[in-house]
Amino acid sequence: MSPENTNLTLRSTINADGTLELRLAEEPLPALAPGEVRVRMEAAPVNPSDMGLLLASADLATASSTGGGKQKRLSAELLNRKTRPFEGRIGLPLRVGNEGTGTVVEAAPDAAHMLGRQVAIFGGAMFACYRTIAAKECLIVPAGVPAPMRASLFVNPLTALAMVETMRMEGHGALVHTAAASSLGQMLIKICKSDDIDLVNIVRGEQQVAVLNGLGARYVIDSSAPDFNAQLRAAVAKTRATIAFDAIGGGRMTNILLQAMEASELRFSPSYSLYGSDVPKQVYIYGSLDLTQTGLDRNYGYAWSVGSFLITHFLKRAGEDVRTRLLSRISREYDSTFATHFSRQIHLTDLLDPVVLEGLMQKKTGDKYLVLFDGL
Repeated sequence: MSPENTNLTLRSTINADGTLELRLAEEPLPALAPGEVRVRMEAAPVNPSDMGLLLASADLATASSTGGGKQKRLSAELLNRKTRPFEGRIGLPLRVGNEGTGTVVEAAPDAAHMLGRQVAIFGGAMFACYRTIAAKECLIVPAGVPAPMRASLFVNPLTALAMVETMRMEGHGALVHTAAASSLGQMLIKICKSDDIDLVNIVRGEQQVAVLNGLGARYVIDSSAPDFNAQLRAAVAKTRATIAFDAIGGGRMTNILLQAMEASELRFSPSYSLYGSDVPKQVYIYGSLDLTQTGLDRNYGYAWSVGSFLITHFLKRAGEDVRTRLLSRISREYDSTFATHFSRQIHLTDLLDPVVLEGLMQKKTGDKYLVLFDGL
């Protein structure tokens, strides 16, 4: 079970002239270091977090592709050709893809027990035919599990579990989640239902309300409803949620969440204070569905905070014991709580197709793409 001598990997480069280039790079496979394994990739999801590295601010209306097969390339102009936000990566052909799955085809002597194992892996550079990685970073999946069922066992599952873990670590009793009809949001609903945690879900349409009600979600609020603010405040008051995870990022949602939490806590405050309620209220922004500025009125007392949330930062802070515990739960519930549905299956060269990329940029609920590596 020995791989080829070369690897084919997707690279994204921003040039000094304000253009973006995507191409497939053929390169020699590195020698294995102690403890490492070589995984022949079989599938990898395209997560929203992959798109920023893949495309930066590329205007796909200017995109064009040339060549075919391994020689295929795509070029596009950055929005207004502005390179300043990307100064740190100009000229660097970056590897793309946060997670994926495959079979171990080569192993260092001290990791020989991994040969032939089906694994899920996380750590970047997954849009490639092979990925070299430390054996201890692999999540072993039972033999015979189809690739689509094991391709997305890190980013969304770990993030959903980390949200609940953060809630507990910071002393909150319930939480709010926006863009709650996403794959991650549906996992969070299942976790909270199993763990008996109150969760307020915010979606953007009646169809999504129906989907989450079908999953047994107790509090589902449509942000497009005329009485959205009233519904949100009622749900927050009932659950006393004081932490929220916001996938929208820009606009007024973070502000609205803090206002709802403060209004709730003021109802339970024993007396008036110029500084508002003394119960800490926290909003973590973890996505950028809205790229405009985040607006804050600061009319919710002084016991509040807004921060960013990233799974890699959480794992560093939480430590190895927490990471091991969370991954253990994922391995037990990979085909239930953490199952992911993929609406489209594509191949590596399709990520150099402007039409495919346009579809990916739509970020439609339930429209999740899976890259297969059984052919270019």
